[in-house]
Amino acid sequence: VKTQIRRVAVTFMASAPPIKMIDIGANLLDPVFRGNYRGKQKHPPDFNDVLDRSRQIGVRKIIVTSGTLEDSKESLSLIDSYENLFTTVGIHPTRMNAFEEYPEGSGALLDDLLQVAKDGIVNNKVVAIGECGLDYDRTEFCSKETQLKHFEKHFRLTEQTGLPLFLHNRNCGADLIDILRKNRERFTTGVVHSYTGTADELQGFLDLDLYIGINGCSLKTKENLDILDKIPENRLLIETDSPWCDIRATHAGSQYVTTKWPQVKKPEKWKKEHCVKGRQEPCHLMQVLEVIAGHRKQDINELAAIVFQNSLRMFFPNSDELISS
Repeated sequence: VKTQIRRVAVTFMASAPPIKMIDIGANLLDPVFRGNYRGKQKHPPDFNDVLDRSRQIGVRKIIVTSGTLEDSKESLSLIDSYENLFTTVGIHPTRMNAFEEYPEGSGALLDDLLQVAKDGIVNNKVVAIGECGLDYDRTEFCSKETQLKHFEKHFRLTEQTGLPLFLHNRNCGADLIDILRKNRERFTTGVVHSYTGTADELQGFLDLDLYIGINGCSLKTKENLDILDKIPENRLLIETDSPWCDIRATHAGSQYVTTKWPQVKKPEKWKKEHCVKGRQEPCHLMQVLEVIAGHRKQDINELAAIVFQNSLRMFFPNSDELISS
């Protein structure tokens, strides 16, 4: 029965009218997209297959998120030959020790980040500063004190480049909002990605004219879906956070998912035209859109068009496809 359902879904996708989407956050540097899981090669690299699936479902652009200087350099190398891939420059909160450990000092690291960002802007490949922010859930990787000490350095990057912020927010809403408010004149706009915060925090971010990024992790519980109702459609962005944040059958949002792909249960059972269970891909952006539209009782085509324009406005303001508001 499951196989029949999936076949119907694949046939539907092939004949459906094209929906334009932008995945604003995908960790495509992850080794799983080269077939490597926890250091072991399980199947052939299938990066291009993953991109093909996303294109077929309507994903027009993908932002490959970076969280270290090395990530940004690797991302730029990876995406150089792909016209629809872009990246970010910044230090992830769990990697903020880099400012303490950089051989030439924190100022030199900031200078190097700025240079990479400027170089990427020349080729229109770097579209945001981040992933940066605060993470109080995983302080075993970087202390709260170190995060607070160095996060604000990213505002120098936004001032020098004019790029928006790609923000990470984990169990730190009040602190992050306070810092952003204090530095509001130092950045143009930004997105709080993978939003799982409270309604009060949401309002704080909206009051700062920020966008809100929604992925599978934002759609797990009834409480998550209640928050979803409070996001204005003109502030809504969608993402997959691949290979993480898949929408599972136990999640509250799964009831609205209608588009599915053939999948193998284990990486070593890999087949060329199949997804791997538990490995989120940019193609699954359609499922995120389906949950949002289904729960909010909105026409999916109309919602997709609005979110697509939101994404262009934030990351690609010079796009020919951007409709003047």
